[in-house]
Amino acid sequence: MSAFPSLFPLFAILLWAGNVMVSRLSAHTIDPFAITFWRLVLAVLVMSTFVLRGAWRNRAAIKAHWPKLALLGFLAMALFQCLSYQAAHTTTATNMAIMTALVPLLTMLWSVLLLGESPTLGMLAGGLMSFGGLVYLITAGHPLLLVSGGVHTGDLLMLAAALSYALYGVLLRRWQTGLPSWQSTYIQAVCAMAFMLIVVLRLPPDAALPNRASLPLIAYAGVLASVVLPFFWMQGVKLLGPNRCAIFMNLLPVVTAVIAAGWFGEAVHAYHLAGGSVALAGVILAQCWQKPFAARYSATA
Repeated sequence: MSAFPSLFPLFAILLWAGNVMVSRLSAHTIDPFAITFWRLVLAVLVMSTFVLRGAWRNRAAIKAHWPKLALLGFLAMALFQCLSYQAAHTTTATNMAIMTALVPLLTMLWSVLLLGESPTLGMLAGGLMSFGGLVYLITAGHPLLLVSGGVHTGDLLMLAAALSYALYGVLLRRWQTGLPSWQSTYIQAVCAMAFMLIVVLRLPPDAALPNRASLPLIAYAGVLASVVLPFFWMQGVKLLGPNRCAIFMNLLPVVTAVIAAGWFGEAVHAYHLAGGSVALAGVILAQCWQKPFAARYSATA
């Protein structure tokens, strides 16, 4: 029974890995802006069945916070998704997952900048480790390529996506709206959908509309990744706490690499193992070594 709560974040990670596969499959199937919009349409429709009534009753509180919810929705459900789908054109599923797994570390860094939290020794040491591992990974084991411009655009886009999602996490914690989690997620999705509608209306009709090949991808992204996955993750946070759940993010690259090897035939090279392992070790170090840096600095000054 003690292992039961861990199943919630574990299932969430499995669904997240599947969503990375959807991103790769969508690269040559549907426009990144279009799939972002249609997955939001489907997610909003599904969530409306069990959230809309409560959200309407709570409309006064929602109205007071809607600008913040709109920005949160833009960061996590519009910008992050668009960048991820665009990145899938020029990088591998394994690289995408490793970049995403850096979100907990990036969240800590944003917290220092925006919330004034004191950096920890683990954050500093882990940040350096993760940066070194990331450089080794995205340059395929040749760090000097970073100087000569040989890095894949998709890797940089995915890093930008991870930064966007980490910023979302920090702002979500800073702006305590007091709204129920599902109502907050629902309004964020509605706002993100409205923003993406403006973007999609500027696309040619053949690019804006889904086709037969993209419908299963939209279904997975809109229902499993946008509704079922958050449910599992929220339950995990409720039962285990946010810090213990965040550790499960380190499983995402492993699960994704296994699926991608069988599905896309992506080979796992030595630089994946070396760079990815160092980057993830840095994340774990930052999560576990919580001794404040300021206290250490004062003691040695």
